[in-house]
Amino acid sequence: MGQEEVGAGKKSFWPELEITGNIRNISPAVWSLQHLTSLYLNDNCLSRIPAEIARLEHLMYLDLSCNKIRSLPAEIGELTRLRELLLNNNQLRVLPYEIGKLFNLQNIGLKGNPLTMEIQAVYSDSNGTLKLLSYMLDNLAVTTPQPPQRPWIHLGEPDRSKPSCIFTVMCYNVLCDKYATRQMYGYCPSWALEWEYRKKGIMDEIKHYIADIITLQEVETDQFFNFFLPELKNEGYDGIFSPKSRAKHMSENERKFVDGCAIFWRTSKFTLIKERLIEFNQLAMANHDGSEDMLNRVMTKDNIGLAALLETKEAAWENCEVPMDKSQMSQAVLVCTAHIHWDPEFCDVKLIQTIMLMSEIRQIVSEIVEESQHRSRPGRKIDPNSIQLLLCGDLNSLPDSGVVEFLTKGTVSMDHEDFKGFGYKTCLQKIAMTKNNNSLVNTAANCYTHSFRLSAAYDFSIMAYTNYTYDFKGIIDYIFHSADTMSALGVLGPIDPDWFRDNKVMGCPHPHIPSDHFSLLVQLEMRPATAALSCGRQHPYNPIITTTSTFTTTTTFTTTLTTSTTTTFTITNTNTTTTTTTTTNITGAQSTHLGSPEEVSDPLG
Repeated sequence: MGQEEVGAGKKSFWPELEITGNIRNISPAVWSLQHLTSLYLNDNCLSRIPAEIARLEHLMYLDLSCNKIRSLPAEIGELTRLRELLLNNNQLRVLPYEIGKLFNLQNIGLKGNPLTMEIQAVYSDSNGTLKLLSYMLDNLAVTTPQPPQRPWIHLGEPDRSKPSCIFTVMCYNVLCDKYATRQMYGYCPSWALEWEYRKKGIMDEIKHYIADIITLQEVETDQFFNFFLPELKNEGYDGIFSPKSRAKHMSENERKFVDGCAIFWRTSKFTLIKERLIEFNQLAMANHDGSEDMLNRVMTKDNIGLAALLETKEAAWENCEVPMDKSQMSQAVLVCTAHIHWDPEFCDVKLIQTIMLMSEIRQIVSEIVEESQHRSRPGRKIDPNSIQLLLCGDLNSLPDSGVVEFLTKGTVSMDHEDFKGFGYKTCLQKIAMTKNNNSLVNTAANCYTHSFRLSAAYDFSIMAYTNYTYDFKGIIDYIFHSADTMSALGVLGPIDPDWFRDNKVMGCPHPHIPSDHFSLLVQLEMRPATAALSCGRQHPYNPIITTTSTFTTTTTFTTTLTTSTTTTFTITNTNTTTTTTTTTNITGAQSTHLGSPEEVSDPLG
C-alpha cells in the first residue's frame, strides 16, 4: 500500500503466504498468522514441520511438496478446515493417524514418498483420499475420556399440600442408521457410526434414566420391533410406533429401513387408551385449496406426528402424600411426539407442519372430550384443557423461530417471516383455528392460534444446544407440557462444555456419544385437572363398542398387525342399534401397537 492509503486508515489483508528459496527452517512468527487460509512452503529444504502449525486453524490449502520432510506432527490433525494437503516428493514413510481427523480434505498428494505398502495400497485405490482418511481415523486410538455425568438441575419442590403425580419424560432423537454416514459425520470413526455399536450406548442411556414416558425420533422400523420394543418390554414398558409416510408405498423389505417416531410408557403407571398417526403430507393434500406452494413444498415432505392417549394408574400417584380422590385417579395424558422437516430453507414447511400438528391435537382432544361427555352424566361440560398434554420432539427449529413462537405464545402472525411470502393463507385457514380483528387485540390480529397453554420444560438458557455437529450446534429438541396443571421440578443438564473444548470434540456422534442429539429428561409434577375423564379403554386390536339412545356417531379405528394386514373397524351408533363392520386389506405400515391384550372394559364406568 502507498503512504496515502496507510494514512487514510486502509489496512492490508493477505490470507495467502508463499515462502520459497531453499528454506531450511520456518520462523516461529509464521505460526502466529492465524488469519492465513493458504500456505505455500513447497520447493524448499524443510525436514520437519513443528507442532505449532496447528495454530493456523483457518488454513484450507497447505502445500509442503518437494521438501525433505521425514515425519509430520500429530497436531496436523487439528487443521480440520483443510481442503487440500500436498505432500508430494518428500521422505515420508509413515503418516500420523491424526490425519484421519481432516474430514474436510478433498485431496491429499502423497506421490514420490517411500510410504509403507499398507498406506500405498489404501491410497492407490479409487477415491484414495477418502479411503485413506477413513482408514487413518478408524485406526486412531481413542484417548478422549468419557464425558462427565450430566448434572441434574433442580427447578422446584413439589406441592405437598395437594395431590399430585410425579413422573419423568424423555425425548431423544437416536439418529437412524441410514443417516449416520461418513459423508454427514466424517469426524466420527466409521466403527463408531455403525448401528451395532451405537445402539448399545443409546439403550444404556435410556435404561440409565428409566423415564416413565419416552418419546423417540428417527427410530428405524425394523429396530423398533426387534430391538427397542423387546428391550424396553423387559424393563416394564410398552410402546407404539409409526414410520414416515413413504413406508406406505414401499415393499415389505424396504419398509424395514424407514424411520419414524415411537412412544413408550411404563405399564405400571400408565395405560394406553388410544393412539393417532398424524401425516402432514396427507393433511396438505386434503387442505391445499389450490395452493401450489402447499402441494409442491409441504405435501412432498413425509414427516409425521404420533399421539398416544394414556391414562394414569394408581401406581402413578404412589408418591402423593395427600389423600387422593378416587374420582381423580385416572387422569388422561395426551402424549404427542413429532419429527418436523429438517431443511433450514423450508422454515415455512416447519411452521405449517407445526400448525397442522396442533390442529390435529385439538381434534383429538375434542373427540376425547365429546366421548367422555357422552359416557358421563348428561349435560356435563368438560374443559378441553382438562386433558393433560405433553408435546415432545425434534422440531428442527431454533428458539427464535416461528415454530417455537407459535407453540409457546399460542399465536403466530399470518405474515410471519417464516412463511417466506408463499401463498398459504387460504388453505391454512381451513386447518388452523383463526382469529379476526374483532376477537383479538390489534397486536395479535390476523393470526393462526391454538388453544393450549404450553410451557417449555427446559429454559433455553439451560442447554446451549440439543444437537451438536461440526456444522451446526443449537437447540432444536423440545419438551412442552400443559402450563396450568404441570410444572417442571428438574431437568437433565448438558454435557460439560469444557469436555468438548478440552478434548477438541468437533461434533457428535462420537465414540462416547451415540447420537448427534442429546436426550432431554424432565421430572414433572402433574396436578389433577378435573375429575377423571371417562375415556374408555381400547383393546389393541378391537374397538370399544358403545350404544346410546341420544346421539349418532361414526368412529373408525385403524390398527396394523405385524403381518402388515390392516383391519378397519367402523362402529355406527344410532339410538340403540350398534353395527360393526370389518374389512381387511393390505396396506403400508401405519401406527402400530404391540401391547399385551387387555380386557375391553371401561374402568371408569
